[in-house]
Amino acid sequence: MATKRIVRVREADGDQSWGLVVDDETIEGLVGSPFDGLQPSGERREMASLKLLAPIETGARLIGVGLNYLKHAEESNLPPPEQPMLFHLPSTAIVGPGDDIVYPTEGKVVHFEGELGVVIGRPTRRVAAADALHYVLGYTIGNDVSERVIQKKEMANGCMLICKGFDTFKPLGPWITTDLDPSDLQLTTRVNGDVKQSSSTSDLIFPVPQLIEYMSAAMTLLPGDIIMTGTPSGVGDIQPGDEIVIDIEGIGTLSNPVVAER
Repeated sequence: MATKRIVRVREADGDQSWGLVVDDETIEGLVGSPFDGLQPSGERREMASLKLLAPIETGARLIGVGLNYLKHAEESNLPPPEQPMLFHLPSTAIVGPGDDIVYPTEGKVVHFEGELGVVIGRPTRRVAAADALHYVLGYTIGNDVSERVIQKKEMANGCMLICKGFDTFKPLGPWITTDLDPSDLQLTTRVNGDVKQSSSTSDLIFPVPQLIEYMSAAMTLLPGDIIMTGTPSGVGDIQPGDEIVIDIEGIGTLSNPVVAER
């Protein structure tokens, strides 16, 4: 099937709605949400007149996966996990394409983390890896921004939340792309134009189908849930004034500036 790009947009009057990208200049509205089916409304609008939002509504569950690229585990001086290392992330941290990443006053060492996001399309429980991708609506780009000093202290207590949960620390976008094969997608992260991460999802320790099988054996994944599949090697510092640009093959580009908290 041909891929589709699903967007969530805000109009000049503040109304929010879902749509499909027709081309670089045009969006066609959807009837209902993408979780009700991808039925075009027939109403078309110019993309320039709309604000692209994070392609998921607040309230979605974000599930992070740690140390899921071998080289990232190596650069973190940690052994690769024997099973997926999972943690929940607050949806209040979500922002969209072009939105500011706010460097908090508590921040001492803040890192970017380019990631593939998997958007669940329908209730998913005890699904085998061989069938898992049938439950996926599509894929988006994420940046799992993390404060490392806090993270080190939290991990010593066996948890991670605040280090990755500051407001604006979870940029997502620019849209959800359907009908992709997630097994070998190139991921590139640039900071101020300099390449910092360059890898492929073929290097995932636990590929997307295996993650879905493992999670759904214990809990029901719901439409709109997003699995942040982990970041490759090359993570590093960001500072106010930086521009973080993440490209994933077949999806597009997510770009966000970094600003100091006021």
